[in-house]
Amino acid sequence: MTDPTHPETAGTRLDPWFGAYAARAHGMRASEIRALFAVANRPEVVSLAGGMPYLEGLPLDVIAETMQRLILTKGTTALQYGSGQGEEVLREHITQVVALEGVEAHPDDVVVTTGSQQALDLVTRIFVDPGDVVLAEAPSYVGALGVFRSYQADVVHVPMDAHGLVPSELEAVLARLVTEGRRVKLLYTIPNFQNPAGVTLSVERRPQVLEICRRYGVLVVEDNPYGLLGFEGEPLPALRSYDDQGVLYLGSFSKTFAPGYRVGFVIAPHAVREKLVLASESSILSPSNASQLAVATYLETYDWRAQIKAYRELYRERRDALVGALAEHIPSATWNVPDGGFFVWVRLPEGLDARSMLPRAVTARVAYVPGTAFYYDGQGSDHMRLSFCFPTPERIREGVRRLATVVNAEAELVELFGTSAMPDPDTDDVESPAPDLA
Repeated sequence: MTDPTHPETAGTRLDPWFGAYAARAHGMRASEIRALFAVANRPEVVSLAGGMPYLEGLPLDVIAETMQRLILTKGTTALQYGSGQGEEVLREHITQVVALEGVEAHPDDVVVTTGSQQALDLVTRIFVDPGDVVLAEAPSYVGALGVFRSYQADVVHVPMDAHGLVPSELEAVLARLVTEGRRVKLLYTIPNFQNPAGVTLSVERRPQVLEICRRYGVLVVEDNPYGLLGFEGEPLPALRSYDDQGVLYLGSFSKTFAPGYRVGFVIAPHAVREKLVLASESSILSPSNASQLAVATYLETYDWRAQIKAYRELYRERRDALVGALAEHIPSATWNVPDGGFFVWVRLPEGLDARSMLPRAVTARVAYVPGTAFYYDGQGSDHMRLSFCFPTPERIREGVRRLATVVNAEAELVELFGTSAMPDPDTDDVESPAPDLA
């Protein structure tokens, strides 16, 4: 029961504990992607929304046999508590995986986390005080923005172009913030096949970005879940391959293996690594031994490089299906053609609002993510993120055809009335579905 004589603890009819929450809890918001999931998962809806990998592309029979053998031979270890830093055998494999991107690391440099989302949380927890500034690309990953908001950081966006983060813009933003007396702690960047924009930071710009951050004393958080999923050529050198003291490298097996195991990692300098381990132990004691040993066994016993190659070919085919369908059905829009990853970033025709259009798109049985989800300050209403990783090429083409009927109808409304914001009585339930992570 709340005490009405103490207003600071007073609740509401819907939540009697409203007044008892910590200040940081009041800034927490549901992700627009998570809010779409219950609708987008209906079988009649073509979902171009969530970034879910195509797990049917995995050798599930081989994995099942491998996991059974793991439990039979190492079950007492796999099902037991483990180290807060993570199992050494997996950390050794991680150093081999990141070596493909030029990262030289020792197993002691690695902290295993429950997905890279926990890695983001840990990094933010140990570095960011309320009011500190975190720089992030414009647009940026919605899950990262949620973490930064939960720790009461002030996110300031830095512009990108077709070649990724713009160094001159980064320097200008940092110079302005220093002049204003602001304390900038982190630059959060997804350098490869960025989520949601799909662009890649050019090789020429990578050392420029790092040099600017060094001069201003800003730690770089390199989030790289898609780096091995490029469609052409060899993987690009990671930012950490240029600077092992000024960069924290975040990685994940969710996109190259399976998200259900929830295995991610951070590669960090020694002192930072110790803080991360302590923070992780206080949060979860230790990451799952079963998941870690499952991933380690997969890496030991299966040709994971060939599996990644197969994924690259599969996702390239789906990207081509998506951009081809956009060119055929929605030529009035503009979009990038990503060189890897999962996403295409689409700018709608003039006057259209992706967020207000979404209920009508779902009525037409297609789902996407409005661009506003990927900005801290409400920008992006003229953009949408389309994901090509999960649906088949045929479903992708059908989804874009359905989307085109909505876009074209909205464009006609704008031409006639100057706005597309008209109520749709058939979609009252679209705004409040259950959550998702993808």
